[in-house]
Amino acid sequence: MDPGSIGFDSNEPQIQLYFLLGLVYAVVTPFLLPFILIFFGFAYLVYRHQIINVYNQEYESAAAFWPSVHGRIITALIVSQLLLLGLLSTKGAGQSTPVLLVLPVVTFYFHKYCKNRYEPTFVKCPLQEAMKKDTLERARDPGFDLKGYLMNAYIHPVFKSDDDDEKFSIADEPEPEVLVATKRQSRRNTPVPSKYNGSESPSLPEIVNDQRL
Repeated sequence: MDPGSIGFDSNEPQIQLYFLLGLVYAVVTPFLLPFILIFFGFAYLVYRHQIINVYNQEYESAAAFWPSVHGRIITALIVSQLLLLGLLSTKGAGQSTPVLLVLPVVTFYFHKYCKNRYEPTFVKCPLQEAMKKDTLERARDPGFDLKGYLMNAYIHPVFKSDDDDEKFSIADEPEPEVLVATKRQSRRNTPVPSKYNGSESPSLPEIVNDQRL
């Protein structure tokens, strides 16, 4: 029986919805907060076991979902803080309202700081990975005209000529993989080449003379 893979499009929004409900009802009805905490405790154990031991890993996203998850968590926090502000203002605790006004502002600036600090890691390609891709492209097709390809890459197919389509068409057959060294090899442990050929072996007097010199 195939267990399938975890559905990020359905499971992850459900967990975020429960997180939002937990923050909201922690202000309105604190009685529900222990049940939300118990749910997240069991959800952590179950999902951890299912992802590691049961579900098939179809792809590795490299934490590509985290920026959207972080943004929705911050949104849930701001909604909870605004709800707390409105609740305290209606309960007659107006003296604490100016202090609570700082919370949404601080949360928003924290989100901006995290976005400016960590979002380029998810969006931009590292220089090392870009160098590997360039090295592989040069090894597979040394005569590829990159500038000519980029000049016509964003033109609508209707406005392209037949010569351009034939020039930069990609073959349907997969190309054979080319093994290219993308890292510099260390020569520290490389043995020093012998000055004698493999067919000739030095005699004992020659070795003694070399040691004396």
